[in-house]
Amino acid sequence: MEKLYDKKKIAACIAKSKYYAVLSSLDIDFYLIKYEKGELVRSPFQDELLFQIVEQGSINIYFIRDDGTRYSLSSGTTDYFLGDMDIFYPKSNSIYAQASEPLTCISFSIEKYKEALLSNNQFLQLICNSLSAKIGAMAAIDAAPASLEERVMSYMKYKCINKTLKGIEQSAFHLHCSARQLQRILNQSESAGLVKKLGKGTYKLL
Repeated sequence: MEKLYDKKKIAACIAKSKYYAVLSSLDIDFYLIKYEKGELVRSPFQDELLFQIVEQGSINIYFIRDDGTRYSLSSGTTDYFLGDMDIFYPKSNSIYAQASEPLTCISFSIEKYKEALLSNNQFLQLICNSLSAKIGAMAAIDAAPASLEERVMSYMKYKCINKTLKGIEQSAFHLHCSARQLQRILNQSESAGLVKKLGKGTYKLL
């Protein structure tokens, strides 16, 4: 991730944005963020709540359940909003956005400018349109089929602190499988170099 504060570049991106009229009416310090392919654009681990508008590139947004099942929520390209839900609701611990190619976003802090955003009717109209479209898309969502091996890897990556699984019995309960099944998968993954055993019942995803 790279943050850019070049005022000319920022102004050029805003000028060609579909939302120029609204963005130019906001008294906000914008900046640009560039992401590499595969980099997380949004995750529960981020400290700062950001509102981001895709200026170039594309993203995939997905939801990870506690059992490691992955739901594809949507994908976005130029002019797609990230952070619209965060203006009104507490940050979800299960929603992720990932750059599917090199990505550039127009960005600003939600917490710093929340009052100004909520008092701007034009901005709120954009948010309502965005959220309505997302709710409509989510109505047709179903879980992406995944093997137990895939769910274990997702569980370790997204649900375990520092990507470290601790406790076979408890983890098996969350994954809806038996402890024997989970241990077998962890042994196979260790042999394949995907995880490292740190101690009894403790494995780290590599």
